[in-house]
Amino acid sequence: MKVCVLGAGAMGSSIGGLLANGGSEVYLLDTWAEHVDAINSQGLKLRVGASEIVAKVRAATDCRGIGPADLIIVLVKSFNTREAIENAGPIIGEKTVIMSLQNGLGNEEIIGEVVGKEHVVGGRTFAGGSVLAPGHVIASTTGKPTYIGELDGAITQRVSLMAEEFKRAGLLITVSSNIVGIMWDKLLVNVATGALCGITGLPYGGLYKMPELRDCALEAVSEGIAVAKAMGVTLSTKEPQEAWFKASEGLPEDFKPSLPAKFRKRVENRDRFHQWGGRQIWGEMQGSDACQQDVDGRHQGN
Repeated sequence: MKVCVLGAGAMGSSIGGLLANGGSEVYLLDTWAEHVDAINSQGLKLRVGASEIVAKVRAATDCRGIGPADLIIVLVKSFNTREAIENAGPIIGEKTVIMSLQNGLGNEEIIGEVVGKEHVVGGRTFAGGSVLAPGHVIASTTGKPTYIGELDGAITQRVSLMAEEFKRAGLLITVSSNIVGIMWDKLLVNVATGALCGITGLPYGGLYKMPELRDCALEAVSEGIAVAKAMGVTLSTKEPQEAWFKASEGLPEDFKPSLPAKFRKRVENRDRFHQWGGRQIWGEMQGSDACQQDVDGRHQGN
Protein backbone atom coordinates (compact mmCIF):
# COMPACT_ATOMS: atom_id res chain seq x y z
CA MET A 1 0.00 0.00 0.00
CA LYS A 2 1.24 3.48 -0.90
CA VAL A 3 0.91 5.66 2.20
CA CYS A 4 1.52 9.39 2.55
CA VAL A 5 1.71 10.94 6.01
CA LEU A 6 0.88 14.64 6.25
CA GLY A 7 2.80 15.91 9.26
CA ALA A 8 6.01 14.06 10.12
CA GLY A 9 6.40 15.07 13.73
CA ALA A 10 6.82 12.51 16.49
CA MET A 11 3.54 10.71 15.83
CA GLY A 12 3.62 10.94 12.03
CA SER A 13 7.20 9.72 11.92
CA SER A 14 6.46 6.88 14.34
CA ILE A 15 3.41 5.57 12.47
CA GLY A 16 4.93 6.16 9.04
CA GLY A 17 8.27 4.62 9.98
CA LEU A 18 6.69 1.46 11.37
CA LEU A 19 4.44 1.10 8.32
CA ALA A 20 7.51 1.38 6.10
CA ASN A 21 9.34 -1.18 8.21
CA GLY A 22 6.39 -3.51 7.69
CA GLY A 23 6.58 -3.21 3.92
CA SER A 24 4.43 -0.22 2.99
CA GLU A 25 5.63 2.37 0.48
CA VAL A 26 5.72 5.43 2.73
CA TYR A 27 6.21 9.13 2.07
CA LEU A 28 6.55 11.56 4.98
CA LEU A 29 5.51 15.11 4.14
CA ASP A 30 6.52 17.95 6.42
CA THR A 31 7.69 21.56 6.23
CA TRP A 32 10.58 20.87 8.66
CA ALA A 33 13.36 20.78 6.08
CA GLU A 34 16.10 19.66 8.50
CA HIS A 35 14.05 16.61 9.50
CA VAL A 36 13.24 15.80 5.85
CA ASP A 37 16.90 16.09 4.82
CA ALA A 38 18.07 13.85 7.68
CA ILE A 39 15.54 11.16 6.78
CA ASN A 40 16.51 11.20 3.12
CA SER A 41 20.23 11.07 3.84
CA GLN A 42 20.37 8.46 6.62
CA GLY A 43 16.90 6.92 6.91
CA LEU A 44 14.41 7.44 9.72
CA LYS A 45 15.89 6.22 13.01
CA LEU A 46 13.23 4.80 15.31
CA ARG A 47 13.69 3.77 18.92
CA VAL A 48 11.00 1.20 19.68
CA GLY A 49 11.33 -0.05 23.25
CA ALA A 50 14.92 -1.19 23.66
CA SER A 51 15.45 -1.61 19.90
CA GLU A 52 16.73 0.83 17.29
CA ILE A 53 15.62 0.42 13.70
CA VAL A 54 16.19 2.45 10.56
CA ALA A 55 13.09 2.71 8.42
CA LYS A 56 13.43 3.24 4.68
CA VAL A 57 10.98 6.04 3.99
CA ARG A 58 11.01 8.92 1.58
CA ALA A 59 10.47 12.42 2.93
CA ALA A 60 9.59 15.69 1.23
CA THR A 61 8.45 19.22 1.99
CA ASP A 62 5.74 19.05 -0.69
CA CYS A 63 3.91 16.36 -2.62
CA ARG A 64 5.16 17.08 -6.14
CA GLY A 65 6.14 13.99 -8.11
CA ILE A 66 4.76 11.43 -5.65
CA GLY A 67 1.51 10.62 -7.45
CA PRO A 68 -1.79 9.39 -5.99
CA ALA A 69 -1.63 7.50 -2.69
CA ASP A 70 -3.77 4.61 -1.53
CA LEU A 71 -3.91 6.06 1.97
CA ILE A 72 -3.20 9.51 3.38
CA ILE A 73 -2.77 9.78 7.14
CA VAL A 74 -3.28 13.30 8.48
CA LEU A 75 -1.22 14.25 11.53
CA VAL A 76 -0.71 17.99 11.15
CA LYS A 77 -1.96 20.36 13.84
CA SER A 78 -5.69 20.82 13.51
CA PHE A 79 -5.45 24.50 12.60
CA ASN A 80 -3.39 23.42 9.57
CA THR A 81 -5.76 20.70 8.37
CA ARG A 82 -7.55 22.62 5.65
CA GLU A 83 -4.34 24.05 4.17
CA ALA A 84 -2.62 20.65 4.26
CA ILE A 85 -5.49 18.91 2.43
CA GLU A 86 -5.83 21.70 -0.11
CA ASN A 87 -2.12 21.39 -0.90
CA ALA A 88 -2.34 17.59 -1.14
CA GLY A 89 -4.25 17.55 -4.43
CA PRO A 90 -1.48 15.79 -6.44
CA ILE A 91 -1.51 12.76 -4.10
CA ILE A 92 -5.31 12.41 -3.93
CA GLY A 93 -6.72 10.03 -6.52
CA GLU A 94 -10.23 8.79 -7.18
CA LYS A 95 -9.86 5.91 -4.68
CA THR A 96 -7.52 7.55 -2.17
CA VAL A 97 -8.61 7.08 1.44
CA ILE A 98 -7.84 9.91 3.88
CA MET A 99 -7.71 9.20 7.60
CA SER A 100 -7.10 11.69 10.39
CA LEU A 101 -5.30 10.42 13.49
CA GLN A 102 -5.34 13.92 14.98
CA ASN A 103 -6.67 14.77 18.40
CA GLY A 104 -9.79 16.85 18.82
CA LEU A 105 -12.96 17.14 16.80
CA GLY A 106 -13.86 18.56 13.41
CA ASN A 107 -10.91 17.47 11.28
CA GLU A 108 -12.87 14.81 9.41
CA GLU A 109 -15.51 17.39 8.49
CA ILE A 110 -12.87 19.79 7.18
CA ILE A 111 -11.27 17.06 5.08
CA GLY A 112 -14.67 16.07 3.71
CA GLU A 113 -15.44 19.66 2.77
CA VAL A 114 -12.25 19.85 0.71
CA VAL A 115 -12.18 16.45 -1.02
CA GLY A 116 -15.61 14.91 -0.47
CA LYS A 117 -16.71 12.84 2.51
CA GLU A 118 -16.54 9.63 0.48
CA HIS A 119 -12.73 9.77 0.83
CA VAL A 120 -12.74 10.08 4.62
CA VAL A 121 -12.49 7.44 7.34
CA GLY A 122 -12.04 8.01 11.05
CA GLY A 123 -9.15 7.01 13.26
CA ARG A 124 -7.65 7.57 16.68
CA THR A 125 -4.47 6.31 18.27
CA PHE A 126 -3.36 6.04 21.87
CA ALA A 127 0.26 5.61 20.74
CA GLY A 128 2.78 8.34 21.39
CA GLY A 129 6.22 9.48 20.39
CA SER A 130 8.88 12.14 20.79
CA VAL A 131 11.53 13.62 18.53
CA LEU A 132 15.10 13.20 19.75
CA ALA A 133 16.73 14.98 16.80
CA PRO A 134 16.06 15.54 13.11
CA GLY A 135 15.55 12.08 11.63
CA HIS A 136 15.52 10.36 15.05
CA VAL A 137 12.28 9.56 16.90
CA ILE A 138 11.11 7.52 19.88
CA ALA A 139 8.02 5.50 18.88
CA SER A 140 5.90 4.73 21.96
CA THR A 141 3.59 2.33 20.15
CA THR A 142 4.06 -1.03 21.87
CA GLY A 143 0.76 -2.11 23.41
CA LYS A 144 -0.88 1.19 22.49
CA PRO A 145 -4.07 0.68 20.46
CA THR A 146 -5.08 2.43 17.27
CA TYR A 147 -8.71 2.37 16.11
CA ILE A 148 -10.01 2.97 12.60
CA GLY A 149 -13.47 2.86 11.09
CA GLU A 150 -16.00 4.29 8.72
CA LEU A 151 -17.76 7.34 10.13
CA ASP A 152 -21.15 5.70 9.51
CA GLY A 153 -20.15 2.55 11.41
CA ALA A 154 -20.01 0.24 8.38
CA ILE A 155 -17.28 -2.43 8.23
CA THR A 156 -15.90 -2.03 4.70
CA GLN A 157 -13.23 -3.71 2.63
CA ARG A 158 -11.09 -0.58 2.47
CA VAL A 159 -10.94 -0.30 6.26
CA SER A 160 -10.15 -4.01 6.59
CA LEU A 161 -7.26 -3.64 4.11
CA MET A 162 -5.92 -0.68 6.07
CA ALA A 163 -6.06 -2.75 9.25
CA GLU A 164 -4.00 -5.50 7.62
CA GLU A 165 -1.37 -2.94 6.64
CA PHE A 166 -1.12 -1.73 10.23
CA LYS A 167 -0.94 -5.28 11.58
CA ARG A 168 2.00 -6.07 9.28
CA ALA A 169 3.78 -3.09 10.81
CA GLY A 170 3.34 -4.52 14.30
CA LEU A 171 0.80 -1.89 15.32
CA LEU A 172 -2.08 -2.82 17.60
CA ILE A 173 -5.07 -2.06 15.36
CA THR A 174 -8.82 -2.51 15.76
CA VAL A 175 -11.57 -1.86 13.22
CA SER A 176 -14.44 -0.20 15.06
CA SER A 177 -18.12 0.21 14.20
CA ASN A 178 -18.20 3.16 16.64
CA ILE A 179 -15.20 5.25 15.62
CA VAL A 180 -17.00 8.51 16.46
CA GLY A 181 -17.42 7.31 20.04
CA ILE A 182 -13.73 6.42 20.22
CA MET A 183 -12.81 9.86 18.87
CA TRP A 184 -14.72 11.36 21.79
CA ASP A 185 -13.16 8.91 24.26
CA LYS A 186 -9.71 10.05 23.12
CA LEU A 187 -10.76 13.69 23.40
CA LEU A 188 -11.77 13.13 27.02
CA VAL A 189 -8.30 11.74 27.76
CA ASN A 190 -6.75 14.88 26.26
CA VAL A 191 -9.16 17.11 28.19
CA ALA A 192 -8.20 15.46 31.47
CA THR A 193 -4.62 16.71 31.51
CA GLY A 194 -3.63 18.78 28.47
CA ALA A 195 -4.89 22.21 29.47
CA LEU A 196 -4.00 21.76 33.15
CA CYS A 197 -0.40 20.86 32.29
CA GLY A 198 -0.32 23.85 29.95
CA ILE A 199 -1.65 26.28 32.55
CA THR A 200 0.42 25.04 35.49
CA GLY A 201 3.55 23.93 33.64
CA LEU A 202 3.52 20.75 35.73
CA PRO A 203 4.55 17.32 34.47
CA TYR A 204 2.29 14.39 35.27
CA GLY A 205 4.09 13.64 38.54
CA GLY A 206 3.19 17.03 39.98
CA LEU A 207 -0.23 17.18 38.39
CA TYR A 208 -1.43 13.89 39.83
CA LYS A 209 -0.29 14.79 43.36
CA MET A 210 -2.63 17.81 43.68
CA PRO A 211 -6.24 16.98 44.58
CA GLU A 212 -7.41 20.42 43.47
CA LEU A 213 -6.13 19.81 39.94
CA ARG A 214 -7.67 16.35 39.88
CA ASP A 215 -11.04 17.85 40.83
CA CYS A 216 -10.72 20.43 38.05
CA ALA A 217 -9.84 17.72 35.53
CA LEU A 218 -12.78 15.55 36.56
CA GLU A 219 -15.15 18.48 36.19
CA ALA A 220 -13.85 19.18 32.68
CA VAL A 221 -14.20 15.54 31.68
CA SER A 222 -17.71 15.44 33.18
CA GLU A 223 -18.63 18.35 30.95
CA GLY A 224 -17.24 16.51 27.96
CA ILE A 225 -19.28 13.42 28.77
CA ALA A 226 -22.40 15.57 29.00
CA VAL A 227 -21.71 17.13 25.61
CA ALA A 228 -21.18 13.72 23.99
CA LYS A 229 -24.41 12.38 25.44
CA ALA A 230 -26.30 15.43 24.21
CA MET A 231 -24.92 14.78 20.71
CA GLY A 232 -26.07 11.15 20.83
CA VAL A 233 -22.50 9.78 20.91
CA THR A 234 -21.97 6.34 22.45
CA LEU A 235 -18.95 6.46 24.75
CA SER A 236 -16.97 3.68 26.37
CA THR A 237 -15.96 6.21 29.04
CA LYS A 238 -18.63 6.04 31.73
CA GLU A 239 -16.99 7.94 34.59
CA PRO A 240 -14.58 10.94 34.51
CA GLN A 241 -12.02 9.03 36.57
CA GLU A 242 -11.51 6.61 33.65
CA ALA A 243 -10.14 9.38 31.40
CA TRP A 244 -8.08 10.85 34.25
CA PHE A 245 -6.26 7.58 34.93
CA LYS A 246 -5.99 6.56 31.27
CA ALA A 247 -4.21 9.84 30.44
CA SER A 248 -1.19 8.86 32.56
CA GLU A 249 -1.23 5.12 31.89
CA GLY A 250 2.30 3.85 31.20
CA LEU A 251 3.86 7.31 31.22
CA PRO A 252 6.71 8.56 33.46
CA GLU A 253 6.20 11.25 36.09
CA ASP A 254 8.24 13.76 34.08
CA PHE A 255 5.96 13.43 31.02
CA LYS A 256 4.25 16.54 29.70
CA PRO A 257 1.70 16.84 26.87
CA SER A 258 2.59 19.13 23.96
CA LEU A 259 0.51 22.07 25.17
CA PRO A 260 3.01 23.36 27.79
CA ALA A 261 5.72 23.51 25.12
CA LYS A 262 3.43 25.62 22.96
CA PHE A 263 2.89 28.00 25.86
CA ARG A 264 6.63 28.25 26.52
CA LYS A 265 7.28 29.06 22.90
CA ARG A 266 4.35 31.48 22.87
CA VAL A 267 2.84 29.68 19.93
CA GLU A 268 -0.75 30.77 19.41
CA ASN A 269 -3.08 27.90 20.26
CA ARG A 270 -5.43 28.14 17.31
CA ASP A 271 -6.58 24.57 17.61
CA ARG A 272 -10.17 25.43 18.41
CA PHE A 273 -11.34 21.80 18.31
CA HIS A 274 -8.77 20.42 20.73
CA GLN A 275 -10.10 21.50 24.13
CA TRP A 276 -13.31 22.93 25.48
CA GLY A 277 -13.78 26.01 23.37
CA GLY A 278 -14.64 23.21 20.95
CA ARG A 279 -17.98 22.27 22.46
CA GLN A 280 -19.72 25.41 21.19
CA ILE A 281 -18.10 25.14 17.76
CA TRP A 282 -19.01 21.46 17.52
CA GLY A 283 -22.62 22.34 18.33
CA GLU A 284 -22.61 25.01 15.63
CA MET A 285 -21.17 22.51 13.13
CA GLN A 286 -24.00 20.12 13.97
CA GLY A 287 -26.63 22.86 13.60
CA SER A 288 -27.80 22.28 17.17
CA ASP A 289 -27.52 23.97 20.56
CA ALA A 290 -28.37 20.73 22.38
CA CYS A 291 -24.86 20.29 23.74
CA GLN A 292 -24.80 23.78 25.29
CA GLN A 293 -28.27 23.33 26.79
CA ASP A 294 -27.25 20.02 28.34
CA VAL A 295 -24.07 21.43 29.90
CA ASP A 296 -25.85 24.57 31.14
CA GLY A 297 -28.55 22.42 32.68
CA ARG A 298 -26.00 20.20 34.41
CA HIS A 299 -24.26 23.22 35.99
CA GLN A 300 -27.65 24.49 37.19
CA GLY A 301 -28.20 21.19 38.98
CA ASN A 302 -30.73 19.72 36.53
